[in-house]
Amino acid sequence: MIIGVPKEVKKDEYRVAVVPSGVAQLKKAGHTILVEAGAGKGSEISDRDYTQAGAKIVRGAVPIFRRADMIVKVKEPQPEEYKLLRPNQVVFAFFHFAANPELARAMIRQKIICVAYETVEDQRGQLPILVPMSEVAGRMSVQEGAKYLEKPMKGKGILLGGIPGVAPASVLILGGGVVGCNAAKVAAGLGARVTVMDVNLDRLRYLEDILPKNVWFLMSNEHNIADRVSRADLVIGAALIRGARSPILIPRWMLKKMKPGSVLVDVAIDQGGLAETSHPTTHASPIFVEEGIVHYCVTNIPGAVAVTSTYGLTNATLPFVLDLARTGFSRQLLERPMLAKGVNIARGQVTYEATARDLGLLYAPLARLL
Repeated sequence: MIIGVPKEVKKDEYRVAVVPSGVAQLKKAGHTILVEAGAGKGSEISDRDYTQAGAKIVRGAVPIFRRADMIVKVKEPQPEEYKLLRPNQVVFAFFHFAANPELARAMIRQKIICVAYETVEDQRGQLPILVPMSEVAGRMSVQEGAKYLEKPMKGKGILLGGIPGVAPASVLILGGGVVGCNAAKVAAGLGARVTVMDVNLDRLRYLEDILPKNVWFLMSNEHNIADRVSRADLVIGAALIRGARSPILIPRWMLKKMKPGSVLVDVAIDQGGLAETSHPTTHASPIFVEEGIVHYCVTNIPGAVAVTSTYGLTNATLPFVLDLARTGFSRQLLERPMLAKGVNIARGQVTYEATARDLGLLYAPLARLL
């Protein structure tokens, strides 16, 4: 198979989808790897690093999309890339369709095979490709939240961990998954008073066993969220429903009860966001203020630490890239149910049920298309 690795064109995206060690393994398996010149620059990987591993460097994206059977990206195709996609071409990337109907319609029109990192599952039902980026985003959410609590950044002027004689900040984390757990570790390590909410009591019991004593746990419901949001200095939105739009846990009326200058870091913005007032931002312009609350809603948080994120991501994706390169879009894919769950759109049909439901489109089981 010919595998193409284009340069990421999403604003402020510095990651790359395959590293040189991955190129070497793909080449060993008999595949041809085309890498766009400069694709690895943001992750401190040179074109020479790729050629030494066995890749062919290609000038510009057009020949990559024209020649490749499978495109491996980090972020979803951007509007300028839509016209480059070919019917039946496999694209393996983050898509987050439920929050982007326009993207879904474009991929349906192009009749490509969209395999989404965020819905690929492992044998335990976990999301192995999403996990490392959730770890990064969870840790960075506290780092960014602490920064925007500073007065020059439009925040309240609070040091997250306080000092002796002065109380620390109060941090509320909505969602106890990978993002929430990593956010809690960092916030607690800085000395903040941390509350984690989740709808799963077993998950809360587990987190209580592994997190420090300055972390408290509450069942997630409207009453508890409204109460704790009104007290919080920093709120981190970390809830996820696989393949579906994020639930709105903070409506505008609730946001109005927050203290002016508080910060909301909506990590769930890729899937639509947890707050009614959230909308996507970029690293170049990461915040906006609504109802007196600083909103940080960057859609590719891990892209800011591209070196760490690229290697963390490709550690997780490479086994699936190798598997997908072996099978292509064929009946063999059904024998790999973990990878098959990554197929969200194929040949003009929506093949992931939660995505179809949220977009109001017909659901077509993958087995029928294969």
